[in-house]
Amino acid sequence: QVHIVESGGGLVQPGGSLRLSCAASGFTFSRYAMSWYRQAPGKERELVAVISSVRGSTNYADSVNGRFTISRDNAKNTVYLQMNSLKSEDTAVYYCNGYVYWGKGTLVTVSS
Repeated sequence: QVHIVESGGGLVQPGGSLRLSCAASGFTFSRYAMSWYRQAPGKERELVAVISSVRGSTNYADSVNGRFTISRDNAKNTVYLQMNSLKSEDTAVYYCNGYVYWGKGTLVTVSS
């Protein structure tokens, strides 16, 4: 049975940092690219960052490039999203995706 569980969300002030984690099980994690998406209230879900399976190549949405860093630990079946210099517009539910599998999301709120 496949499980994808995000954690690390919460309330943070503008300019602050958070680190999200995504723990996966039930599929061959190391074979698949992993991605973080987010969905803000009233908006469509958007791709934030993606990391390839083996080489660890990364790509980012323009809105987060230079502030967010995606990484993975294939030994732990876990992918991370380090978020720095957070802005109010980063407020959203953040979802982890691998192959066809999705987690339930973790809420990030950036507010003073």
